[in-house]
Amino acid sequence: MNITELVDNLTQKGVKLWVDNDKLRIHSPKGILTPEIQSELAKRKVEILSLLQRKNNDSECPTDNGQSLSLQTIGRLIGGFSQKTDTDFKPPVTNPEVMAQKLKITFRPLPKGYQEAAIIKFREQLTQKLQDCGVQIADWESATKEMNYEITIPLTNLRKTIKTRVVKADVSAIIDVERKPNLLSKLKICIAENLYNFYSQFIWKHQKQSVSKIAQFISWAEENIQPVEDPTNTQIIVLTDLDEEFVSSNLPYQQKIPIGVNTLVRTFSEIVIGVSSHQISILNMNLSDSTFPVESIDDFVLKSLTPKIYVPILPLPLSRFTISQYDPNQSPYAAQLVKFGQELAATELLPSGFKIDDVITRKSHRDIVDWMANGRTGVSYGFVAYAEPPQYVGAGEISASEWENLSPIPGFSNDELRLNQIGRRYLKTKIGNEYRYKQIPDIWVVSSRSGSKKTDLNLETDILRIGLQDRLLLQLPEAINPSAGDIKPSYDLYVMVAIALSASLYAPELIENGAPMVHFHGYPSLDWFKSEKEYYTGVHNPSVPCGTYESGVFNFLGIYDLVQQHGSDIALASLIEPDHGTNIIGRDLEYILSRIKTGIEQGEIELGGKYFPSLKQNLN
Repeated sequence: MNITELVDNLTQKGVKLWVDNDKLRIHSPKGILTPEIQSELAKRKVEILSLLQRKNNDSECPTDNGQSLSLQTIGRLIGGFSQKTDTDFKPPVTNPEVMAQKLKITFRPLPKGYQEAAIIKFREQLTQKLQDCGVQIADWESATKEMNYEITIPLTNLRKTIKTRVVKADVSAIIDVERKPNLLSKLKICIAENLYNFYSQFIWKHQKQSVSKIAQFISWAEENIQPVEDPTNTQIIVLTDLDEEFVSSNLPYQQKIPIGVNTLVRTFSEIVIGVSSHQISILNMNLSDSTFPVESIDDFVLKSLTPKIYVPILPLPLSRFTISQYDPNQSPYAAQLVKFGQELAATELLPSGFKIDDVITRKSHRDIVDWMANGRTGVSYGFVAYAEPPQYVGAGEISASEWENLSPIPGFSNDELRLNQIGRRYLKTKIGNEYRYKQIPDIWVVSSRSGSKKTDLNLETDILRIGLQDRLLLQLPEAINPSAGDIKPSYDLYVMVAIALSASLYAPELIENGAPMVHFHGYPSLDWFKSEKEYYTGVHNPSVPCGTYESGVFNFLGIYDLVQQHGSDIALASLIEPDHGTNIIGRDLEYILSRIKTGIEQGEIELGGKYFPSLKQNLN
């Protein structure tokens, strides 16, 4: 039996085989994996891994408008993964059906006496819809394991053993319902928090603890907390009553921020799904106010929920960058960025967000959020950035005959990327019906740092310079100590460099003199696009969150898609991110400011999801 027949035979019997971090994972009904089959799988593991990886790549081959680049190549380029040996690299997945097949989800048992009929019904529907999409649903017993840990009662020598169940690391998400504490539960929470504060100060002596350890320590008192082995992989999703106030289009976005944040903190979750008899809402740290009619549950599960589970919101660690310093006073683009932010202040498109300490009162919860946010002390909504002109060394474009004489690059397809004698990379790409051979330039973008006030940037301390060559580069202002704790790049840096790189390859006139970019958590109306050189795309993309290079891939493809449809003469491109917001790039600062301000004055641009449905309907 060849390897394809072996895998197909097992699949028909209900066995699921998939690749996770280059490891073979298997889930099988009882009785299928006999000792003989297990032995065969062990012997042919390498062959099976190779077959599954090929299938994944085949399923992810881009199909839109003849795009010639594989997603693997796009992912490597925008992520700065230039070496074949880069262990952090994972090919991006943009097909939600493929995402679903890679997920394992469990449902936490309902609390005793739970009687929310609408949520119970939705929970049953959700279970079936996830299974229909190919998600593996694990029962609670198999998805969790028992764990014991000891604590010492303060001021005594008494030791107490706490027993709990911990969700295993291979589970992608736990779906729970909101559990509202009664008086006894509130008393237990108070005791647990005081105990945690004592331990933090006198036992752990203010040393950082992992999320798992913190959650285990306080979970005995809090029903909404379910300890997990790997909080970076396992998300908590809570079903609760739909908040009519939060999803109302009449509520200003600035007022939605505290409501949304407090909902996430109260439920101790990464995603909250609101349920009513006629609507479904979904909320994560992007704080979108997206809603779906209950009749659209299929679209909700596949295009909105699945991508958010598959791609958690996590900031890029500083270890991914080569870090140096620069003088912002010598950068005309840094000065332009300060002006850009100041001019946008009156539009109110860039709300200040919140400080974690101001929103989360309990130390245990702050420590968990701090750990998961990689030391960030605040969260803001939107970014401003300025792409510098692309930097080339030698010919920006070569002929087909010159391409044939270039060298292969390990880790890349020789039909897509090659290297010349002085180390410059060239890309074979299709524009229209013609193949072009373009140099990949060095990309630099100046950007507001995470948590800064975008409309009042300090030139000396708030502007970071992000580079994309064969790796990611980060330059901090000279006035900043590189070891400073809260100087972090924006969550959306993959989007920034992806847009800049794609523009340099496909719409060079858009970026040849530098290009301002802005991201806000809202959308323009259809009426705003009045010039024949202003375009938008992306409304049908799966709603992956910010902070992921899947979102970078979609924005890279967005520029390509616009050029394929309209040509490279683009004055302004609006790249739509469902359940998140809009990225706008323009070739001129004064032009983009004028257009945005006009849109605000005429009510054609708003924060929140008011205008998204009309944009989507127009492209149907």
